[in-house]
Amino acid sequence: MSLTSHTAPLTTAQAARLKEVLEERGYDFEAKPYTLYAAKKGKLNVSVYEKGPKVLVQGKDTEDFIRFILEPEVLGEAKLGYEEELDPEMFAPHFGIDESGKGDYFGPLVIAGVYTDATVARALMTAGVMDSKRISSAKRIRDLAEKIRQVPGVATSVVAIGPERYNEMFRSFGNLNRLLAWGHAKVIANLADQRPKCPRALSDQFARPDVLLRALKQQNITLQLDQRTKGESDIAVAAASILARERFVEWIDKSSSAGGIVLPLGASTAVIEAAKQVVAKHGIEALGKVAKLHFKTTSAVTGDSNGAGTDSA
Repeated sequence: MSLTSHTAPLTTAQAARLKEVLEERGYDFEAKPYTLYAAKKGKLNVSVYEKGPKVLVQGKDTEDFIRFILEPEVLGEAKLGYEEELDPEMFAPHFGIDESGKGDYFGPLVIAGVYTDATVARALMTAGVMDSKRISSAKRIRDLAEKIRQVPGVATSVVAIGPERYNEMFRSFGNLNRLLAWGHAKVIANLADQRPKCPRALSDQFARPDVLLRALKQQNITLQLDQRTKGESDIAVAAASILARERFVEWIDKSSSAGGIVLPLGASTAVIEAAKQVVAKHGIEALGKVAKLHFKTTSAVTGDSNGAGTDSA
């Protein structure tokens, strides 16, 4: 059963730090009797009481809040000591693989992998590692990525496929899932070179299991491969998602600066407008240097419904 309520004593300094953390994450504050402050986001309530002071956390995301925010960022220690009993596989040696940029018109496709064992997993949890999709700040992504790389015993691999190369490979593979599988297999092969005795890899499932298994066979990799949806609940996959996101955001920032046009994320109306600016400023050829041309977005930019853009993410 998941935890839905938790109380912890705080020092005055920790109470102040917690308020900063909640403000950074966009919590809504409200006045409540006997509290220094109370804040809410979604279905999670955080109240810091004057007496103590102490914090009361309530709601279905209580466990994640303690593990990923309260302990690493405020208390500075991990006390929820039952994860290894609940999920022993997460603490056994394995590779976790995830990607970033798959659904973004601009930018590279980045696949990253992280090797963890029990010691590494505990260090990553204490550092506050979580699924990158839950982190809105680019600075926080960079800070966590640096912490991941500094953990003793960790092994990492990042494969970034820039738009020009991506477009060539997409034409060659003819299918996004096969391209993704190639990237995942490449990362697993890189990690296996660093940790040859690792028995297992876990990937977020993006296609039929045999697609990635076939790609692994082409890399001559034989290990146990697990694929599941919501793979980021595993600490190794969550760490991989952060490293992939860091490389993706870096590329977007540098390319936006170099081209003089802000390249938005996703595949929205703002993305179409930015793509039209790229074409107007640098010519139609420049689009293939910054964008994944098979997205339907391309035909919206060029007005050519018969050319590129027959397939979205």
